[in-house]
Amino acid sequence: MKSEKNRKYIISYVILVISIIILGILNLTWGSVDISINDIISALTRNNDNETAAAIIMEIRFPRLLGAAILGGALSVSGFLLQTFFNNPIAGPFVLGISSGAKLVVAITMITFLNAGYILSSWDMIFAAFVGSMICMMFILFVSRYTHRMGVLIICGVMIGYFCSAITDFAVTFADDSNIVNLHNWSMGSFSGISWSNIQVMAIVVAVTTVLTFLLSKPLGAFLLGESYAHHMGVNVGKLKLQIIVLSGILSACVTAFAGPISFVGIAVPQIVKRMFKSTKPIVVIPACFLGGSAFCLFADLIARILFAPTELSISTVTSFLGAPIVIWIMLKRQNSKEV
Repeated sequence: MKSEKNRKYIISYVILVISIIILGILNLTWGSVDISINDIISALTRNNDNETAAAIIMEIRFPRLLGAAILGGALSVSGFLLQTFFNNPIAGPFVLGISSGAKLVVAITMITFLNAGYILSSWDMIFAAFVGSMICMMFILFVSRYTHRMGVLIICGVMIGYFCSAITDFAVTFADDSNIVNLHNWSMGSFSGISWSNIQVMAIVVAVTTVLTFLLSKPLGAFLLGESYAHHMGVNVGKLKLQIIVLSGILSACVTAFAGPISFVGIAVPQIVKRMFKSTKPIVVIPACFLGGSAFCLFADLIARILFAPTELSISTVTSFLGAPIVIWIMLKRQNSKEV
């Protein structure tokens, strides 16, 4: 029985990996300018027969592809951590306003420093986003002390999200500097403009944070069965909660710093993965969430680029279109099973 279950896990992992490979190839070949497989191979092997195609691949599409895969995985794992923390399937960094808080602090920081002639580094952006995400997380935790109804927390998160977005839009609208005006595209969510230096930083941050999350699989599994059970199993619940908050905050901050706020990925993907693997075990779900988030965002970014090419949609527009029906389905299913 156990070997059969492991075989199903392996098959599901293989499906996700193959999906990422196929979507990666499509992201490299399709766009406002179609590029052949031969030109892609030439660009990747530095045999630049077609310099224009090589430049598009190596300077635009390939770093964007990697960015979408890395940040999509990070956002999905962050959503899984928040759903575990609040024990609710519709908890996520976007719904709880955490992404909007990160967006607000990053935008204000960029506007302030760009006006002073200082260019922020990738690390500065992540730190600013982390501060913003933690501010909103502390607000949600404060509210959670006075109510155990997840609906109230969701409403508060949505309201704080609208509040932060309104301030951000106000600041961006009245910015004079051309670099600051370009924040509008970022504030709507986009994987465009990601550079190789950004990839290096986000890869380090996301890899370390995801590995640390995976190492918490055993205590997270106990925590899913209830705080009392986790305590009796020897888990330091207070420390684990702090670790969940910090790790989810870093992951969502990294996403917001480089791609802006991206909606519904952190909610929808963990639920899809759990049903695909028919498991809630963190040791199984965490790597699957990362792979699923990567595939989801690669697919969404492909649609955003090619659907109305050369006009590009914001990534949040596409992820909302794909993710919102899943969230509605989750809520209806919980209602029907009397879980709410």
